[in-house]
Order: sequence, then C-alpha cells, then structure tokens
Amino acid sequence: MFGYPAYYVDGKLFACIYGKGVGVKVSEELANKLLSEKHVVPFQPLGKPKMREWIQINHAKSADYGKDMSIFRTSVEFVRQLPTTKRKKK
Repeated sequence: MFGYPAYYVDGKLFACIYGKGVGVKVSEELANKLLSEKHVVPFQPLGKPKMREWIQINHAKSADYGKDMSIFRTSVEFVRQLPTTKRKKK
C-alpha cells in the first residue's frame, strides 16, 4: 500500500507501514480515543485528509510497537467483521 508493506486479514487491509509509522484501521470511536495519545496521529497518506477509521502509530524504536499489540489485535478483529467489498474493474 502506497509502496510500503501492507497487512491483511481475510483479504481486507488492517495495517500498513507508512513513513515513520504504522497505519492501523480501527473503529471511528476507538480512533478518536487513541488520538489523545502522544504517539498516535491521524493517518493521512500522501497528504490526503485524515481517514476517520484510521490512525498512525509512531515510535522511534521498533521494539516499542509491542506496547501497542492490543491495538493491532483490535484492528484485526474489527476488520475481520467488516463486509468484503468487491473491487470495481478499471
């Protein structure tokens, strides 16, 4: 995704590496809650407007992402329950 590694569950994107962080799909409610944390910012790939169900987690050290494992697990479960959408043919 955006030229960076992306991670899927049941064929649906739940996380991707972007810039100096990891974009993660969560519920809009959880995203709003997590945005109050210092290391979490709105996910705005390529300078686009923030995405309501996406956050970006930024850590200076890769080992620190382990502290957010519950967010990644919640993301997998959230995305897993979303309906699969069919892609439009170009």
